[in-house]
Amino acid sequence: MRLADSFRSERFGAVRIHELQRVIELDSGAVPDAGQPNRSAGSRVVAPEAIRAVESQMVIVVPCMNETRSVIEGVLSGIPHDCLIVLVSNSDKLPVDRYEIEAQTLEQFCRLAGRSAVAVHQKDPGLAAAFKAAGMAELIGDDGLVRNGKGEAMLIGMAVAAMTGRKYLGYVDADNYVPGAVHEYCKAYAAGLHLADSPWSMVRISWHSKPKLRDGRLFFSRRGRSSQITNEWLNRFLAEYSGFGTEVIATGNAGEHAMSLELGLKLRLAGGFAVEPYEYLDLFEQFGGVLESNDPEVMAGSVPILQIETRNPHFHDNKGEDHVQGMRMQALNVIYHSPVTLPAVRQAIVDFMVSQGALEPGQEPPRERVYPPVGSLDLELLYDGLDAEATSFRQFDAPIARHTVPRQKV
Repeated sequence: MRLADSFRSERFGAVRIHELQRVIELDSGAVPDAGQPNRSAGSRVVAPEAIRAVESQMVIVVPCMNETRSVIEGVLSGIPHDCLIVLVSNSDKLPVDRYEIEAQTLEQFCRLAGRSAVAVHQKDPGLAAAFKAAGMAELIGDDGLVRNGKGEAMLIGMAVAAMTGRKYLGYVDADNYVPGAVHEYCKAYAAGLHLADSPWSMVRISWHSKPKLRDGRLFFSRRGRSSQITNEWLNRFLAEYSGFGTEVIATGNAGEHAMSLELGLKLRLAGGFAVEPYEYLDLFEQFGGVLESNDPEVMAGSVPILQIETRNPHFHDNKGEDHVQGMRMQALNVIYHSPVTLPAVRQAIVDFMVSQGALEPGQEPPRERVYPPVGSLDLELLYDGLDAEATSFRQFDAPIARHTVPRQKV
C-alpha cells in the first residue's frame, strides 16, 4: 500500500496528530521502491510483508445490531485472513433469535475460510456477571445486564482482544455494504500502525465519500453530517490552546479505527456514540500535559494518531436524522465536560446547542457515561466467567487458549 506522506502534525502534549494522509495505491507492488526518490517523492510505501506482520497480530472487532445475514457475510469476507474476528452483538433475540443467525453465519464462514473467531451477545447475563466479577460493575445497568450502546460493545470487544495475546485492535462497523471497503480499512490500519512505529499508536479512517441518492443519481458526499460538526469542535478545542485555527482533526467520529492494545488498555471509553470523539478527549486528558499524567513513560515518548483517507466509498444504511443528531450532541457533551476544555469553548458549545434546540437556555449539556480502562480488569476472572456462565460466548477454532489469559491485571 502506498500512502501520501504526512508533512505536518500538531502536538498536544505527548499526543501527535498527523494531518490526513491519502491512500495513493491500494497495492504498491511486492518490492518497496527504496532508492528511487523521484518515483516516491511525497509518499510512503508499506510492503506486503509488513502489512501481513501487523495483521497476524490484529483483532478486528465487529459491533453488530440487527444487520442482515448477507451484509454480515460481506463484512466478514473483507477482513484479512490473518486477523482474528470478534463479533459483539446486541441484536434482537425475540421474536426471532437474530444472534443465533449471526453466530451460525460466523461459524459457517470460519469453517469455509479456515478462520478463527469469537462471538458474544451484549445482553448475556453471564457476560454481565463476568465483567462485574472482573472489576467493572460500572458497565452493568439497573437490569443487571451490560448497558446498551456502541461504546459498551467496543469495550467488550477490547476486553476479548486483550485475552487473545495479540498486539493490535481494529474496529469495523457491521453495516458496511462494501466488502472491499472493509478490506481497505484493515489494510490501512496495518499500514498506519507499521508507519507509526510506536507502542502507543492509533489509526483513524476518513472515508473517501459517502454516496447518497439524489434525483435518481448517486451523489458522492465528502463530509458526513455528524463528523463535520464533531471535527469542527475538536479543532476549536485545539485552536483555543494554540491561538491558531486548525483543521487537523478529520476523524472525530471515525467508527473505523485501530490502535495498539498497549494504548487501548489505557483508554477510558465512553458509552454509546460518544465513544469515538471521547477517545481524542481522553488522550488529551491523560497525555496532553494540561493535567498531571500517571504514565511518565508515555509522556516521555509520544502518542501518534495517523488519519488515513481511503479510496472506497462508504455505503451503509441510513439510520435517519435523529440518529445523526444524537451522535452530534453526544460528541459535544464529552467535549463540554472534559476537564481540559477551556471556558470559551464550553460557552460556545452551550450557545450552539441552544441554537440547535438541543438545550434550553440556562441548561447544561448532560454527561455521558465513561468507563474505567479495560486494563484495570482482571482478565483471568473475566475469562473464567465468560467460559462458565456466558451461554452466548462462542469460540470458533478455540482462538483463546486458557494459558494466554494474563494471570494479573494488565
